[in-house]
Amino acid sequence: MRLIARLLVLSLSLLSLPGLAATLSDLYQVREPVASQQPDERDAALGRALETLVLRLTGSRNAAQSPALAELRKDPQQIVSQYGYEGDSLLVDFDPLSTDRQLRQAGLSLWGANRPAIVAWWLSEGVGGSSLIGDGQDSAAPLRRAAQHRGLPLLLPLADLGEQLLATPDSLAANDPEALRSASERYAGDALLAVLAREADGQWQAQWRLWLGDKREQGKAEGADQSALADAVFLAVSERLAPRFVVAPGAASSLTLEVQGVDLARYAELQRTLEPLGAQLSQVQGDRLTYRINASAEQLRAQMGLLRLQEVPAEAAPIDAGQPPAEQPAPQLLPRTEILRFRW
Repeated sequence: MRLIARLLVLSLSLLSLPGLAATLSDLYQVREPVASQQPDERDAALGRALETLVLRLTGSRNAAQSPALAELRKDPQQIVSQYGYEGDSLLVDFDPLSTDRQLRQAGLSLWGANRPAIVAWWLSEGVGGSSLIGDGQDSAAPLRRAAQHRGLPLLLPLADLGEQLLATPDSLAANDPEALRSASERYAGDALLAVLAREADGQWQAQWRLWLGDKREQGKAEGADQSALADAVFLAVSERLAPRFVVAPGAASSLTLEVQGVDLARYAELQRTLEPLGAQLSQVQGDRLTYRINASAEQLRAQMGLLRLQEVPAEAAPIDAGQPPAEQPAPQLLPRTEILRFRW
């Protein structure tokens, strides 16, 4: 089994495989605005960058203020691999291994780089009329910056004429946007985000709705301009999504995961998805892989949902019809590892 696993890993270095969910290559890169390049301003920006990163990885606004991170807050550079200035911003690259180690030692659970890709239908209504923000438009830049800042993979529609006619205030406010769901299929995303943004008295406000699987989230946000509004919306979305993929300390349990129908390409996606859970491959039987995982069943189901896997019901134990019921041993509660089975 070990030999098979090693061969699979070696083969992956030769492949570049697309996935359903998005793996964020810039998850540990943070851009923070600065007023100057003076040391005091740089140190303040490094502190803000650390807070932004911790929020991205944990989904909690309070995590960066943990007493266990006090020394790290004093000197964020101990987990910084490099930083530099781009325009009026400080671009900070944090070292993933050092960062994860520090946060885990602080008792924080993390959300990995494999995250649901969000198809965002964003309709802006201002003094000049309303428009659907589409991929390639100048107005898409604030949305992309905000999504990257909050660690969310973003997909925008083309906003062609048909989609402009489809994305009305009524359709974006619908509790079950069937038309938007159908139109989103061409973009192969995991989640659907509908945002209705309006300008009033020099301020921007938005109502947003998010669908991931059969779960819906919604809320309101506001900002001084469209950039601030986009950041507020994606911050709220990140905070709603994170609990589905991050396990609170003490909430995890020992699980066995069996996945059927695995080929080389699917193995690559499975490895990326299970990486933040610390999964250990324990058995290979044909196209069936077995892993040992320390996580919650809910989190594992959420991760498998990103790969469009179907859960297989637990098989009932066979019953010996020839054995008299009276001679059956009394049921015993034996400690065991929960087994979850999925298939492609």
